[in-house]
Amino acid sequence: MRFSKPAFTASSAPEAQAALRELTKLYGNAKTDADIIVALGGDGFMLQTLHKIYRRNLPIFGMNCGSVGFLMNDYAPKDLLDRLGTTKAQAIHPLCMKVKTRAGKNHKALAFNEVSMLRETRQAAKIRVSVDARVRLEELICDGIMLSTPAGSTAYNLSVNGPILPIDSALLALTPISAFRPRRWRGALLPRAAKVLFEMLETEKRPVSAVADNTEVRLVTEVSVTEDPSVSVCLLFDADRSLEERILAEQFVTG
Repeated sequence: MRFSKPAFTASSAPEAQAALRELTKLYGNAKTDADIIVALGGDGFMLQTLHKIYRRNLPIFGMNCGSVGFLMNDYAPKDLLDRLGTTKAQAIHPLCMKVKTRAGKNHKALAFNEVSMLRETRQAAKIRVSVDARVRLEELICDGIMLSTPAGSTAYNLSVNGPILPIDSALLALTPISAFRPRRWRGALLPRAAKVLFEMLETEKRPVSAVADNTEVRLVTEVSVTEDPSVSVCLLFDADRSLEERILAEQFVTG
C-alpha cells in the first residue's frame, strides 16, 4: 500500500522533537487528511499514540527516538514514503478492563499491552481468580497479577518471567507478580476469548489498584477483563524486522 500524507507525532524527548522537525521539513505534516500516523519516540509513547488515535482507523508506523523501542522501527528519514510502502502490517486487539471500586464506582479502560492488579501498601494482595465463570484460584497471595496480550507479552509480562507469546497466537498470558501462595504457581496461558474475573479479598486491609496500560484505578474490589475484538489497530513494521520476527527472536536471547 502506498502512503502520501503522513501525520507525524512525537514524544517530548529532545531527539524525538528534532526528528519531528526534520521529517516535517521533508514530508510536511498532514492533519485532517492523513493516511498514516508516524510516531516518534519509544514504546511508552507508542502506547500513548495507540490510545489517542485508534478511533481514526489509520495505520501507525513507529520510529525509535527513545530508550526502548520494541514496537518501533529504526529511525531513518531518507525515502520514508517508499519505505512505508513496503512495510508489513500487524493487527492487534486490546483488552477491555471493567472495574468496581470500594466507593461503588465503575470504570472502563482499554489495554493494548496488559491489565495488571498491584498491591497499594506493604500488605500483600489477596485475589480470587476466575476464568469463564469458574474459580481457578480461590486465593492468590501476591504483589499482583496481570493479563497480557501477545503484543504486550514482551513488556511488563516478560520482566516478571511471564511467557512470550507469538503475535498471531490466539492466547493471553496470565502471570503472577511475586506470588507467595501458591508459591509454585507460575501463571497460565488462556484462550484469547477467555473472560477473566479478579476479585480482591480483604480489601480494607489489602488495597489493590488496577492498571490498563496508562490508566490506573485505585481501591478496586473487582476487575473483569476480556479481549475487545471490535477494536483493531494496524501497526506497520519494516518487512525484514516484523513484529512476528522480533517476538520470535526475543525467545532466543541468552544474554
